[in-house]
Amino acid sequence: MWSAFWDEECVTIRKTAMEEVEMPEKKVVDVMWDDSPVDVSAEVNFIWSIANKLRGPYRSDKYKDVIIPMTIIRRFECALAPTKQKVVEQFKANPNFPAKAMYRISGFQFYNTSEFDLAELVNDADHIAANFKSYLQGFSANVLEILMSKERGLNFGEEIDKMDKNNRLLSVVKAFSELDLDPRTIDNVKMGYIFEDLIRKFSENAEAGDHYTGRDIIKLMVNILLAEGCDDIFDDGKVITILDQACGTGGMLSTGFNFIKRYNPTADVRLFGQEINPESYAMCLAEMLIKGQNAENICYQDTMKADRFKGTKMRFVLENPPFGTAWGGKDAAEGVEDAVNEEYRKGFDGRWGAGLPGSGDMQMLFLQSAIDKMDDNLGRAAIIENGSPLSSGGVASGESQIRRWMLESDLIEAIIALPTDLFYNTGIATYIWVLSKNKRPERKGKIQLIDASTFFKKLRKALGDKKNEISPEDRSAITKLYADFAENEYCKIYPNEEFIYREYTVMQPLQRSYAITEERIETMLSKGSLSALYDQSKVDELENAEELTGKDQKKLEAYQANKPVYDAIVATLKAAVSEQIYNCPAEFAPVLSKALSAVTADKKLLEKIADGLSVMDKNAEIQCDRKGNIIYDKETKDTEQVKWEENIEDYMAREVLPHIPDAAAFFEENLSAKKPVIKTGAEIPFTRYFYKYQPSTPSEELENRFKELELSVTERVAKLFG
Repeated sequence: MWSAFWDEECVTIRKTAMEEVEMPEKKVVDVMWDDSPVDVSAEVNFIWSIANKLRGPYRSDKYKDVIIPMTIIRRFECALAPTKQKVVEQFKANPNFPAKAMYRISGFQFYNTSEFDLAELVNDADHIAANFKSYLQGFSANVLEILMSKERGLNFGEEIDKMDKNNRLLSVVKAFSELDLDPRTIDNVKMGYIFEDLIRKFSENAEAGDHYTGRDIIKLMVNILLAEGCDDIFDDGKVITILDQACGTGGMLSTGFNFIKRYNPTADVRLFGQEINPESYAMCLAEMLIKGQNAENICYQDTMKADRFKGTKMRFVLENPPFGTAWGGKDAAEGVEDAVNEEYRKGFDGRWGAGLPGSGDMQMLFLQSAIDKMDDNLGRAAIIENGSPLSSGGVASGESQIRRWMLESDLIEAIIALPTDLFYNTGIATYIWVLSKNKRPERKGKIQLIDASTFFKKLRKALGDKKNEISPEDRSAITKLYADFAENEYCKIYPNEEFIYREYTVMQPLQRSYAITEERIETMLSKGSLSALYDQSKVDELENAEELTGKDQKKLEAYQANKPVYDAIVATLKAAVSEQIYNCPAEFAPVLSKALSAVTADKKLLEKIADGLSVMDKNAEIQCDRKGNIIYDKETKDTEQVKWEENIEDYMAREVLPHIPDAAAFFEENLSAKKPVIKTGAEIPFTRYFYKYQPSTPSEELENRFKELELSVTERVAKLFG
């Protein structure tokens, strides 16, 4: 756990280094830009008409196995068409011509040396499968990986054979050969929307953790990310790096690219991504190749297992990591848990120095990894999370300690609550975490909370679970709330310390009365005060077991040997029932010893029996130890979360003592222990800060509604039966 080994000196060094960097003044960049309305209905409808040709051999949920690869192939083919003949001629002249040199001829970081194209394949129907595979083999190695690889691509070779066997290949190839996806007529923005619509249709039944991020959400994220502290993006020839560690089909990378290039055409925008889903990876890589990006910067890689860009710091990080996906335990993907634990053992030399969250959700590992990748002076990130990272886990949990580290390192700039029903296959509440290593002066040491849950436009027709969208007007309003950095109905600003707390144990003095009554005897037995001596349920369990270990056999024999003593104790106590109440253990101990003298003289057993026969009683004597210190009753133990900077005495006087006047608070943190006891944590209970009291409906009004409803039902029943 982070708190156990955190080095205060490291914090000081880091903060000092940050203070030496000239922080930006309050300057907001106007990045409000929206694509002109893009109509892709003709292209998408045409592609879906092709999908219908697969009916029969393919179920509808498997259409994507053909449609996605064929769309990519046609896009590549159209892009390469103007230079195709020159590439073919060069290949004929020198089959070993270097790939990078061939890129210069093709005009892209890929090429195809085959004389075939889709239209030509149709002319030889009898050999279309073999010729199609030959055509694909003519692509450069990076495209072959996308299309043909089983491990990290679309494994399209199998689909060619399947379509050919079922007499579908010719019709599909012919239809795609007539589809115009030329980059000169279908630019990257429009192609992105075509992919988006296709993916949406194929993603409607995906798991919630794999939801596709709509373009409206991505535009808001990019808008927020670039709204301030980004003057450098306008420098001529500026190299700007953008990373998405769960890049999917590349929507966030493409949108970030388009925004920046819109405002600075001279910028050298370099896109980096990691993706674990082979289909998404293939589509992302295809789009990046069309954009002229370095194919080596888009990696088929589980981010939990490795950082493929180690040593490279990023100007911007954009990502929507999976929700509720396990990194450990039986539900984790093979090798992930070992990789995460190995990285964790590196401490802050690795990506998880602040701690590990619960094994059932890797969101906070993505947060830490993003921070690790951010440029140390200028890095900014926008990351979508669900509500869990805000407050999950107890004080000493990994989640709590990660939040604490982020707060103490002043990394969280803003958290923005989004509307529900924004995603195609989940309606859960989501948040944008804005992280920054270049906070402007007035933001230092503070977190901005923005409730943007009501800023949306209803869709005329739901798209899966997506019923709402963030309109350009909504995006403008949310961005203004963020950039203005002023408190209002939708925006709250707090110091980081607001969310760091100490957990105090609160107990009452030990005051217990003792008596041998029927009720107390039954309570003692039900509480299991004598279970170490004899436990009937355990005996039944052991006796009914098919096979016992040697240890279990000994346990059963001990229970059986103790049974007579147990029965004698119970019988003796019932025979000694009395209404006499004793207000301290010293008074009761000789009475109990005398009553059970014929059964047992075991002091520890007698103490357990006495404790079982006791109840909390404020009229009883306050018990003290040998030094005269008050003993506190562990059965009254409760916890109180007290804000970091609040005085515990003030808190107790306000929140506890008016209700329990004799309560006392104890801070039990011990970081020097062999197993450190951590009682300082952090949580961000977002909704609490925007709670609005809604008075309950008066009982009279509810009664009237009920009567009206009852009358209405009676009238309808009367009409129904005449």
